[in-house]
Amino acid sequence: MADDANPTFAIQRMYLKGASLEQPNAPAILLEQETPSVDIQVGVAQQNLAPAIYEVVVSATVHAKVNDKTLFLVECEHAGIFEIAGFDDEQLRGALTVGCPQIVYPYLRSQVADLTQRAGFAPVHLSEISFQAMAEQAQADGAVEAS
Repeated sequence: MADDANPTFAIQRMYLKGASLEQPNAPAILLEQETPSVDIQVGVAQQNLAPAIYEVVVSATVHAKVNDKTLFLVECEHAGIFEIAGFDDEQLRGALTVGCPQIVYPYLRSQVADLTQRAGFAPVHLSEISFQAMAEQAQADGAVEAS
């Protein structure tokens, strides 16, 4: 049971957990005039580090291709460490799958835009995401797999 008298939600730290940029077909592919196709994948992971201390990681993979050749591949993870106490199980799940990712995501978006721009391309601006919808889909997928 949650301790309703003293619920706690605090950001302890935000940090870039990892980032990589690859341009395996440079410089030749940089001369291509065609518009690249861009595939973007976003994920969320969390882990309990200590009692009431959680790490939430939001990751993005951006893969741009021209004629099935990679123009660039960006992989980036931004994380936050949160103190969360006094929440019941449902509230904790919501904080870890929706609330915390919403706090971390703008930092990830900035990192991805910066990496792609520093690589010599127009910055890739990740779209806004409904982490609520992502959490509901993940829960539905888990319910189907558990059946």
